Amino acid sequence: MALNQETSLKIKLIQLQCHFTWGLRKEDTDLSNLQNRLEDDINFSSPDQAGGKHLFSYLAFVNYLQDQPEEALANLAKAEDHIRKHNKECEKMLIVTYGNFAWLYYHLNDHAKSMSYLEKVEDIKQRFPTQSPTAFHAEVYGEMGWTFLMYSKTYHEKAKECFEKALKEYPDNPDWNCGYATALYRVESESNTTADSPATKQLRRALELSPGDSYIMALLGLKLADCGILNEAEELIEQALMISPTNPHVMRYVAKFFRRYGSMDKAINLVNCALEKTPNSAFLHHQIAVCYRNKRINLCRNGGRNNNREEVEHLLLLAIHHFEKAIEMKSSFVTAITDLALLHAEKRNLTKAEELFQEAFQVARAKNDDLQDVHKSYGDFQLYHKRSVSLAIEHYMKGCQIRKDNRAGEQCVQKLEMIAKRRIDRNPSDGEAFGILGYVNKLRGDKLQAIECYEKALLHSPGNGEFLTALCDLRLSLH
Repeated sequence: MALNQETSLKIKLIQLQCHFTWGLRKEDTDLSNLQNRLEDDINFSSPDQAGGKHLFSYLAFVNYLQDQPEEALANLAKAEDHIRKHNKECEKMLIVTYGNFAWLYYHLNDHAKSMSYLEKVEDIKQRFPTQSPTAFHAEVYGEMGWTFLMYSKTYHEKAKECFEKALKEYPDNPDWNCGYATALYRVESESNTTADSPATKQLRRALELSPGDSYIMALLGLKLADCGILNEAEELIEQALMISPTNPHVMRYVAKFFRRYGSMDKAINLVNCALEKTPNSAFLHHQIAVCYRNKRINLCRNGGRNNNREEVEHLLLLAIHHFEKAIEMKSSFVTAITDLALLHAEKRNLTKAEELFQEAFQVARAKNDDLQDVHKSYGDFQLYHKRSVSLAIEHYMKGCQIRKDNRAGEQCVQKLEMIAKRRIDRNPSDGEAFGILGYVNKLRGDKLQAIECYEKALLHSPGNGEFLTALCDLRLSLH
Protein backbone atom coordinates (compact mmCIF):
# COMPACT_ATOMS: atom_id res chain seq x y z
CA MET A 1 0.00 0.00 0.00
CA ALA A 2 1.33 3.45 -0.92
CA LEU A 3 2.38 5.67 1.98
CA ASN A 4 -0.37 8.25 1.37
CA GLN A 5 -3.01 5.48 1.23
CA GLU A 6 -1.78 4.04 4.53
CA THR A 7 -1.87 7.51 6.11
CA SER A 8 -5.42 7.97 4.86
CA LEU A 9 -6.41 4.55 6.28
CA LYS A 10 -4.83 5.37 9.66
CA ILE A 11 -6.70 8.70 9.84
CA LYS A 12 -10.01 6.92 9.19
CA LEU A 13 -9.20 4.24 11.79
CA ILE A 14 -8.44 6.85 14.44
CA GLN A 15 -11.91 8.35 13.86
CA LEU A 16 -13.64 5.03 14.63
CA GLN A 17 -15.40 4.39 17.94
CA CYS A 18 -14.10 1.09 19.33
CA HIS A 19 -11.86 -0.36 22.02
CA PHE A 20 -8.74 0.65 20.09
CA THR A 21 -9.65 4.36 20.23
CA TRP A 22 -11.04 4.73 23.77
CA GLY A 23 -7.75 5.51 25.48
CA LEU A 24 -7.55 2.25 27.46
CA ARG A 25 -4.03 2.19 28.86
CA LYS A 26 -2.34 -1.18 29.45
CA GLU A 27 -0.84 0.00 32.74
CA ASP A 28 -4.27 0.81 34.20
CA THR A 29 -5.38 -2.83 34.47
CA ASP A 30 -4.08 -6.34 34.98
CA LEU A 31 -4.65 -7.89 31.54
CA SER A 32 -4.54 -11.58 32.52
CA ASN A 33 -6.95 -10.92 35.39
CA LEU A 34 -9.25 -8.94 33.06
CA GLN A 35 -9.16 -11.82 30.55
CA ASN A 36 -10.11 -14.30 33.32
CA ARG A 37 -13.01 -12.08 34.38
CA LEU A 38 -14.30 -11.70 30.82
CA GLU A 39 -14.07 -15.45 30.18
CA ASP A 40 -15.88 -16.17 33.46
CA ASP A 41 -18.58 -13.64 32.53
CA ILE A 42 -19.04 -15.32 29.13
CA ASN A 43 -19.35 -18.74 30.79
CA PHE A 44 -21.85 -17.65 33.43
CA SER A 45 -23.88 -14.87 31.75
CA SER A 46 -27.13 -15.50 29.94
CA PRO A 47 -27.24 -13.99 26.40
CA ASP A 48 -29.62 -11.23 27.43
CA GLN A 49 -27.86 -10.39 30.73
CA ALA A 50 -26.80 -6.79 31.23
CA GLY A 51 -23.45 -6.14 29.54
CA GLY A 52 -23.38 -9.65 28.06
CA LYS A 53 -23.74 -8.52 24.44
CA HIS A 54 -20.35 -6.83 24.50
CA LEU A 55 -18.13 -9.46 26.12
CA PHE A 56 -16.67 -11.19 23.02
CA SER A 57 -15.65 -7.94 21.34
CA TYR A 58 -14.06 -6.71 24.57
CA LEU A 59 -12.26 -10.03 25.07
CA ALA A 60 -10.92 -9.78 21.50
CA PHE A 61 -9.33 -6.42 22.33
CA VAL A 62 -7.75 -7.89 25.50
CA ASN A 63 -6.46 -10.80 23.35
CA TYR A 64 -4.86 -8.26 21.01
CA LEU A 65 -3.18 -6.45 23.94
CA GLN A 66 -1.68 -9.77 24.99
CA ASP A 67 -0.39 -10.63 21.49
CA GLN A 68 -3.04 -13.26 20.79
CA PRO A 69 -4.23 -12.21 17.29
CA GLU A 70 -5.82 -15.54 16.34
CA GLU A 71 -7.87 -15.62 19.55
CA ALA A 72 -8.81 -11.97 18.93
CA LEU A 73 -10.13 -12.73 15.43
CA ALA A 74 -12.04 -15.77 16.69
CA ASN A 75 -13.69 -13.74 19.46
CA LEU A 76 -14.64 -10.92 17.07
CA ALA A 77 -16.34 -13.50 14.85
CA LYS A 78 -18.20 -14.79 17.94
CA ALA A 79 -19.11 -11.20 18.84
CA GLU A 80 -20.74 -10.61 15.44
CA ASP A 81 -22.54 -13.95 15.56
CA HIS A 82 -23.76 -13.33 19.13
CA ILE A 83 -25.07 -9.83 18.32
CA ARG A 84 -26.90 -11.04 15.19
CA LYS A 85 -28.49 -13.96 17.06
CA HIS A 86 -29.71 -12.05 20.11
CA ASN A 87 -30.61 -8.59 18.75
CA LYS A 88 -33.23 -7.96 16.10
CA GLU A 89 -32.01 -4.40 15.48
CA CYS A 90 -28.37 -5.40 15.57
CA GLU A 91 -26.75 -3.13 12.99
CA LYS A 92 -25.89 -0.22 15.30
CA MET A 93 -24.56 -2.69 17.88
CA LEU A 94 -22.00 -3.89 15.30
CA ILE A 95 -20.27 -0.48 15.03
CA VAL A 96 -17.76 -1.27 17.79
CA THR A 97 -17.15 -4.89 16.68
CA TYR A 98 -16.54 -3.84 13.07
CA GLY A 99 -14.27 -1.04 14.30
CA ASN A 100 -12.26 -3.60 16.26
CA PHE A 101 -12.07 -5.81 13.14
CA ALA A 102 -10.76 -2.87 11.10
CA TRP A 103 -8.06 -2.06 13.66
CA LEU A 104 -7.03 -5.70 14.17
CA TYR A 105 -6.64 -6.33 10.43
CA TYR A 106 -4.65 -3.08 10.16
CA HIS A 107 -2.24 -4.34 12.85
CA LEU A 108 -2.03 -7.68 11.01
CA ASN A 109 -1.05 -5.73 7.85
CA ASP A 110 -4.15 -6.90 5.98
CA HIS A 111 -5.14 -3.41 4.84
CA ALA A 112 -7.71 -4.62 2.31
CA LYS A 113 -9.76 -6.35 5.03
CA SER A 114 -9.24 -3.39 7.34
CA MET A 115 -10.70 -1.11 4.66
CA SER A 116 -13.65 -3.45 4.08
CA TYR A 117 -14.63 -3.24 7.77
CA LEU A 118 -14.21 0.54 7.70
CA GLU A 119 -16.69 0.60 4.82
CA LYS A 120 -19.13 -1.55 6.83
CA VAL A 121 -19.00 0.96 9.69
CA GLU A 122 -19.54 3.85 7.28
CA ASP A 123 -22.51 2.05 5.73
CA ILE A 124 -24.18 1.61 9.16
CA LYS A 125 -23.54 5.25 10.06
CA GLN A 126 -25.07 6.45 6.81
CA ARG A 127 -28.17 4.28 7.30
CA PHE A 128 -28.51 5.34 10.94
CA PRO A 129 -27.29 8.94 11.19
CA THR A 130 -26.86 10.57 14.61
CA GLN A 131 -28.30 13.97 15.55
CA SER A 132 -24.94 15.68 15.02
CA PRO A 133 -21.63 14.67 13.40
CA THR A 134 -19.86 14.73 16.80
CA ALA A 135 -22.44 12.57 18.63
CA PHE A 136 -22.07 8.80 18.93
CA HIS A 137 -24.83 6.23 18.68
CA ALA A 138 -26.37 5.31 22.03
CA GLU A 139 -25.23 1.72 21.40
CA VAL A 140 -21.62 2.94 21.25
CA TYR A 141 -21.97 4.89 24.51
CA GLY A 142 -23.50 1.78 26.12
CA GLU A 143 -20.66 -0.49 25.04
CA MET A 144 -18.10 2.11 26.06
CA GLY A 145 -19.76 2.29 29.48
CA TRP A 146 -19.51 -1.47 30.07
CA THR A 147 -15.88 -1.42 28.87
CA PHE A 148 -14.84 1.34 31.27
CA LEU A 149 -16.77 -0.30 34.09
CA MET A 150 -14.80 -3.54 33.83
CA TYR A 151 -11.39 -2.12 32.92
CA SER A 152 -10.35 -0.45 36.16
CA LYS A 153 -11.91 1.55 38.98
CA THR A 154 -10.11 4.67 37.74
CA TYR A 155 -12.50 4.51 34.73
CA HIS A 156 -15.73 4.22 36.76
CA GLU A 157 -16.53 7.92 36.52
CA LYS A 158 -16.14 7.72 32.71
CA ALA A 159 -18.43 4.67 32.66
CA LYS A 160 -21.09 6.62 34.55
CA GLU A 161 -20.92 9.47 32.02
CA CYS A 162 -21.21 7.05 29.06
CA PHE A 163 -24.34 5.39 30.45
CA GLU A 164 -25.87 8.81 31.14
CA LYS A 165 -25.37 9.71 27.46
CA ALA A 166 -26.81 6.40 26.25
CA LEU A 167 -29.87 6.79 28.50
CA LYS A 168 -30.58 10.29 27.21
CA GLU A 169 -31.67 8.69 23.94
CA TYR A 170 -33.25 5.52 25.37
CA PRO A 171 -34.16 6.17 29.04
CA ASP A 172 -35.92 2.80 29.48
CA ASN A 173 -33.16 0.58 28.07
CA PRO A 174 -32.72 -2.18 30.72
CA ASP A 175 -29.09 -2.95 29.79
CA TRP A 176 -27.88 0.63 30.17
CA ASN A 177 -29.95 1.25 33.28
CA CYS A 178 -28.21 -1.76 34.86
CA GLY A 179 -24.84 -0.45 33.72
CA TYR A 180 -25.58 3.02 35.07
CA ALA A 181 -26.72 1.57 38.42
CA THR A 182 -23.53 -0.52 38.67
CA ALA A 183 -21.32 2.47 37.80
CA LEU A 184 -23.01 4.65 40.43
CA TYR A 185 -22.71 1.85 43.00
CA ARG A 186 -18.95 1.58 42.31
CA VAL A 187 -18.40 5.36 42.34
CA GLU A 188 -20.28 5.67 45.65
CA SER A 189 -18.52 2.71 47.29
CA GLU A 190 -15.68 5.03 48.29
CA SER A 191 -17.93 7.35 50.29
CA ASN A 192 -20.67 7.04 52.87
CA THR A 193 -24.07 7.31 51.21
CA THR A 194 -27.72 7.42 52.22
CA ALA A 195 -30.86 5.50 51.33
CA ASP A 196 -31.78 8.15 48.76
CA SER A 197 -28.34 8.38 47.12
CA PRO A 198 -28.16 8.40 43.29
CA ALA A 199 -26.90 4.78 43.28
CA THR A 200 -29.74 3.53 45.49
CA LYS A 201 -32.36 5.27 43.35
CA GLN A 202 -30.82 3.97 40.13
CA LEU A 203 -30.53 0.40 41.44
CA ARG A 204 -34.26 0.51 42.22
CA ARG A 205 -34.92 1.90 38.73
CA ALA A 206 -32.82 -0.85 37.09
CA LEU A 207 -34.63 -3.54 39.09
CA GLU A 208 -37.98 -2.07 38.05
CA LEU A 209 -36.95 -2.50 34.38
CA SER A 210 -35.27 -5.91 34.97
CA PRO A 211 -37.26 -7.43 37.85
CA GLY A 212 -35.52 -10.80 37.63
CA ASP A 213 -31.93 -9.48 37.59
CA SER A 214 -30.36 -11.23 40.58
CA TYR A 215 -27.07 -9.29 40.21
CA ILE A 216 -28.84 -5.92 40.58
CA MET A 217 -30.88 -7.38 43.49
CA ALA A 218 -27.66 -8.34 45.28
CA LEU A 219 -26.11 -4.89 44.71
CA LEU A 220 -29.25 -3.14 45.96
CA GLY A 221 -29.31 -5.47 48.97
CA LEU A 222 -25.71 -4.55 49.83
CA LYS A 223 -26.42 -0.86 49.31
CA LEU A 224 -29.47 -0.88 51.57
CA ALA A 225 -27.60 -2.85 54.24
CA ASP A 226 -24.83 -0.22 54.18
CA CYS A 227 -27.56 2.37 54.81
CA GLY A 228 -28.95 0.38 57.74
CA ILE A 229 -32.11 -0.91 55.97
CA LEU A 230 -31.38 -4.52 56.88
CA ASN A 231 -34.83 -6.16 56.57
CA GLU A 232 -35.36 -5.16 52.93
CA ALA A 233 -31.69 -5.85 52.21
CA GLU A 234 -31.92 -9.40 53.52
CA GLU A 235 -35.10 -10.07 51.51
CA LEU A 236 -33.35 -8.94 48.31
CA ILE A 237 -30.24 -10.99 49.08
CA GLU A 238 -32.26 -14.16 49.75
CA GLN A 239 -34.28 -13.57 46.56
CA ALA A 240 -31.12 -13.05 44.48
CA LEU A 241 -29.67 -16.31 45.79
CA MET A 242 -32.94 -18.15 45.13
CA ILE A 243 -32.99 -16.94 41.47
CA SER A 244 -29.28 -17.64 40.84
CA PRO A 245 -28.10 -20.24 43.39
CA THR A 246 -25.11 -21.28 41.27
CA ASN A 247 -24.07 -18.05 39.53
CA PRO A 248 -20.64 -17.08 40.96
CA HIS A 249 -21.14 -13.38 40.14
CA VAL A 250 -24.26 -13.26 42.28
CA MET A 251 -22.87 -15.58 44.97
CA ARG A 252 -19.90 -13.34 45.63
CA TYR A 253 -22.06 -10.31 46.45
CA VAL A 254 -24.47 -12.41 48.50
CA ALA A 255 -21.43 -13.75 50.37
CA LYS A 256 -20.22 -10.18 50.95
CA PHE A 257 -23.58 -9.40 52.57
CA PHE A 258 -23.37 -12.43 54.90
CA ARG A 259 -19.75 -11.59 55.75
CA ARG A 260 -20.74 -8.10 56.83
CA TYR A 261 -24.19 -8.61 58.29
CA GLY A 262 -24.99 -12.27 58.77
CA SER A 263 -23.11 -15.51 59.10
CA MET A 264 -19.38 -15.75 58.39
CA ASP A 265 -19.66 -19.52 57.84
CA LYS A 266 -22.45 -19.01 55.29
CA ALA A 267 -20.27 -16.44 53.50
CA ILE A 268 -17.34 -18.88 53.44
CA ASN A 269 -19.50 -21.69 52.02
CA LEU A 270 -20.85 -19.42 49.26
CA VAL A 271 -17.41 -18.12 48.25
CA ASN A 272 -16.03 -21.67 48.23
CA CYS A 273 -18.85 -22.73 45.88
CA ALA A 274 -18.17 -19.74 43.63
CA LEU A 275 -14.43 -20.53 43.62
CA GLU A 276 -15.15 -24.07 42.41
CA LYS A 277 -16.75 -22.53 39.32
CA THR A 278 -14.29 -19.63 38.82
CA PRO A 279 -11.00 -20.73 40.46
CA ASN A 280 -9.00 -17.94 38.79
CA SER A 281 -11.00 -15.11 40.35
CA ALA A 282 -8.68 -12.80 42.29
CA PHE A 283 -11.76 -11.09 43.75
CA LEU A 284 -13.08 -14.37 45.22
CA HIS A 285 -9.71 -15.42 46.65
CA HIS A 286 -9.52 -12.01 48.32
CA GLN A 287 -13.10 -12.32 49.60
CA ILE A 288 -12.57 -15.72 51.21
CA ALA A 289 -9.28 -14.56 52.73
CA VAL A 290 -11.13 -11.63 54.33
CA CYS A 291 -13.75 -14.10 55.65
CA TYR A 292 -11.08 -16.32 57.25
CA ARG A 293 -9.28 -13.29 58.68
CA ASN A 294 -12.50 -11.87 60.16
CA LYS A 295 -13.58 -15.25 61.56
CA ARG A 296 -10.20 -15.46 63.30
CA ILE A 297 -10.61 -11.93 64.73
CA ASN A 298 -14.08 -12.82 66.03
CA LEU A 299 -12.74 -16.00 67.62
CA CYS A 300 -9.93 -14.09 69.36
CA ARG A 301 -12.32 -11.38 70.59
CA ASN A 302 -14.57 -14.01 72.14
CA GLY A 303 -11.71 -15.44 74.15
CA GLY A 304 -11.03 -18.24 71.73
CA ARG A 305 -7.32 -17.56 71.14
CA ASN A 306 -6.26 -19.84 73.99
CA ASN A 307 -9.15 -22.33 73.81
CA ASN A 308 -8.95 -22.76 70.01
CA ARG A 309 -5.30 -22.12 69.34
CA GLU A 310 -5.14 -24.63 66.47
CA GLU A 311 -8.22 -23.20 64.73
CA VAL A 312 -6.97 -19.63 65.16
CA GLU A 313 -3.63 -20.57 63.58
CA HIS A 314 -5.36 -22.58 60.82
CA LEU A 315 -7.59 -19.60 59.91
CA LEU A 316 -4.53 -17.34 59.75
CA LEU A 317 -2.78 -19.73 57.35
CA LEU A 318 -5.91 -20.05 55.19
CA ALA A 319 -6.23 -16.26 54.97
CA ILE A 320 -2.55 -15.89 54.02
CA HIS A 321 -2.90 -18.64 51.36
CA HIS A 322 -5.88 -16.97 49.68
CA PHE A 323 -4.42 -13.45 49.83
CA GLU A 324 -1.33 -14.90 48.10
CA LYS A 325 -3.55 -16.57 45.48
CA ALA A 326 -5.37 -13.25 44.85
CA ILE A 327 -2.02 -11.51 44.25
CA GLU A 328 -0.86 -14.39 42.04
CA MET A 329 -4.01 -13.91 39.90
CA LYS A 330 -3.73 -10.11 39.93
CA SER A 331 -0.26 -8.76 40.69
CA SER A 332 -1.57 -5.19 40.98
CA PHE A 333 -4.15 -6.07 43.67
CA VAL A 334 -3.04 -3.42 46.17
CA THR A 335 -5.68 -4.19 48.82
CA ALA A 336 -4.71 -7.87 48.86
CA ILE A 337 -1.02 -6.91 49.19
CA THR A 338 -1.65 -4.64 52.20
CA ASP A 339 -4.01 -7.20 53.79
CA LEU A 340 -1.32 -9.86 53.42
CA ALA A 341 1.31 -7.49 54.86
CA LEU A 342 -0.77 -6.94 58.00
CA LEU A 343 -1.23 -10.70 58.49
CA HIS A 344 2.54 -11.22 58.26
CA ALA A 345 2.89 -8.43 60.83
CA GLU A 346 0.55 -10.38 63.13
CA LYS A 347 2.86 -13.39 62.76
CA ARG A 348 5.71 -11.00 63.79
CA ASN A 349 7.26 -11.46 60.37
CA LEU A 350 7.90 -7.70 60.23
CA THR A 351 10.56 -7.83 57.49
CA LYS A 352 8.17 -9.62 55.11
CA ALA A 353 5.39 -7.18 56.03
CA GLU A 354 7.65 -4.20 55.30
CA GLU A 355 8.60 -5.68 51.89
CA LEU A 356 4.94 -6.13 50.99
CA PHE A 357 4.06 -2.57 52.04
CA GLN A 358 6.86 -1.17 49.87
CA GLU A 359 5.54 -3.29 46.98
CA ALA A 360 2.04 -1.90 47.63
CA PHE A 361 3.34 1.70 47.59
CA GLN A 362 5.18 1.00 44.33
CA VAL A 363 2.10 -0.52 42.62
CA ALA A 364 -0.26 2.19 43.93
CA ARG A 365 2.02 5.00 42.69
CA ALA A 366 2.45 3.31 39.29
CA LYS A 367 -1.34 2.94 38.94
CA ASN A 368 -1.99 6.35 40.56
CA ASP A 369 -4.69 4.60 42.59
CA ASP A 370 -5.22 3.06 46.05
CA LEU A 371 -2.39 5.15 47.55
CA GLN A 372 -4.63 6.47 50.35
CA ASP A 373 -5.50 2.92 51.44
CA VAL A 374 -1.81 2.00 51.54
CA HIS A 375 -0.99 5.02 53.73
CA LYS A 376 -3.84 4.10 56.07
CA SER A 377 -2.78 0.42 56.34
CA TYR A 378 0.90 1.35 56.69
CA GLY A 379 -0.08 3.77 59.47
CA ASP A 380 -1.81 0.84 61.23
CA PHE A 381 1.33 -1.27 60.75
CA GLN A 382 3.53 1.42 62.31
CA LEU A 383 1.10 2.08 65.17
CA TYR A 384 0.21 -1.45 66.22
CA HIS A 385 3.15 -3.59 65.10
CA LYS A 386 6.23 -1.32 64.97
CA ARG A 387 5.05 0.93 67.84
CA SER A 388 6.21 3.99 65.89
CA VAL A 389 3.57 6.63 66.69
CA SER A 390 5.42 9.35 64.77
CA LEU A 391 5.48 7.32 61.52
CA ALA A 392 1.84 6.32 62.03
CA ILE A 393 0.89 10.01 62.34
CA GLU A 394 2.89 10.85 59.20
CA HIS A 395 1.08 8.23 57.09
CA TYR A 396 -2.39 8.95 58.49
CA MET A 397 -1.83 12.62 57.61
CA LYS A 398 -0.72 11.70 54.10
CA GLY A 399 -3.87 9.59 53.78
CA CYS A 400 -6.06 12.54 54.85
CA GLN A 401 -4.34 14.85 52.37
CA ILE A 402 -5.30 12.60 49.43
CA ARG A 403 -9.02 12.67 50.32
CA LYS A 404 -10.92 13.17 53.57
CA ASP A 405 -14.56 12.52 52.59
CA ASN A 406 -14.38 8.76 51.96
CA ARG A 407 -14.08 5.71 54.19
CA ALA A 408 -10.27 5.48 54.21
CA GLY A 409 -9.95 9.25 54.71
CA GLU A 410 -12.34 9.21 57.67
CA GLN A 411 -10.48 6.23 59.18
CA CYS A 412 -7.20 8.19 58.96
CA VAL A 413 -8.87 11.19 60.64
CA GLN A 414 -10.27 8.96 63.43
CA LYS A 415 -6.86 7.38 64.08
CA LEU A 416 -5.21 10.82 64.32
CA GLU A 417 -7.91 11.95 66.77
CA MET A 418 -7.44 8.80 68.88
CA ILE A 419 -3.65 9.24 69.02
CA ALA A 420 -3.92 12.95 69.93
CA LYS A 421 -6.50 12.39 72.71
CA ARG A 422 -4.47 9.54 74.23
CA ARG A 423 -1.36 11.72 74.28
CA ILE A 424 -3.24 14.63 75.86
CA ASP A 425 -4.68 12.29 78.52
CA ARG A 426 -1.12 11.27 79.39
CA ASN A 427 0.32 14.76 79.07
CA PRO A 428 -2.05 17.79 79.04
CA SER A 429 0.90 19.99 77.95
CA ASP A 430 1.57 18.04 74.71
CA GLY A 431 1.57 20.86 72.14
CA GLU A 432 2.02 18.53 69.15
CA ALA A 433 -1.04 16.50 70.20
CA PHE A 434 -3.16 19.67 70.33
CA GLY A 435 -1.78 20.57 66.88
CA ILE A 436 -2.96 17.17 65.55
CA LEU A 437 -6.41 17.80 67.07
CA GLY A 438 -6.46 21.22 65.41
CA TYR A 439 -5.69 19.57 62.07
CA VAL A 440 -8.46 16.98 62.61
CA ASN A 441 -11.05 19.64 63.44
CA LYS A 442 -9.96 21.74 60.45
CA LEU A 443 -10.48 18.72 58.17
CA ARG A 444 -13.95 18.22 59.62
CA GLY A 445 -14.85 21.85 59.00
CA ASP A 446 -15.12 22.79 62.70
CA LYS A 447 -13.09 25.99 62.46
CA LEU A 448 -13.80 27.32 65.95
CA GLN A 449 -12.75 24.04 67.59
CA ALA A 450 -9.67 23.92 65.33
CA ILE A 451 -8.69 27.49 66.37
CA GLU A 452 -9.04 26.56 70.05
CA CYS A 453 -6.82 23.50 69.57
CA TYR A 454 -4.14 25.42 67.67
CA GLU A 455 -4.14 28.11 70.38
CA LYS A 456 -3.49 25.41 73.00
CA ALA A 457 -0.83 23.89 70.74
CA LEU A 458 1.01 27.23 70.54
CA LEU A 459 0.63 27.75 74.30
CA HIS A 460 2.61 24.55 74.90
CA SER A 461 4.83 24.79 71.77
CA PRO A 462 5.45 28.54 71.34
CA GLY A 463 7.05 29.56 68.08
CA ASN A 464 5.87 26.50 66.09
CA GLY A 465 5.58 27.98 62.57
CA GLU A 466 3.24 25.25 61.25
CA PHE A 467 0.69 25.78 64.05
CA LEU A 468 0.94 29.57 63.75
CA THR A 469 0.31 29.51 59.99
CA ALA A 470 -2.68 27.18 60.41
CA LEU A 471 -4.13 29.41 63.15
CA CYS A 472 -3.72 32.59 61.07
CA ASP A 473 -5.34 30.95 58.03
CA LEU A 474 -8.30 29.77 60.12
CA ARG A 475 -8.83 33.19 61.72
CA LEU A 476 -8.68 34.91 58.32
CA SER A 477 -11.21 32.43 56.89
CA LEU A 478 -13.77 33.50 59.51
CA HIS A 479 -13.77 37.12 58.27
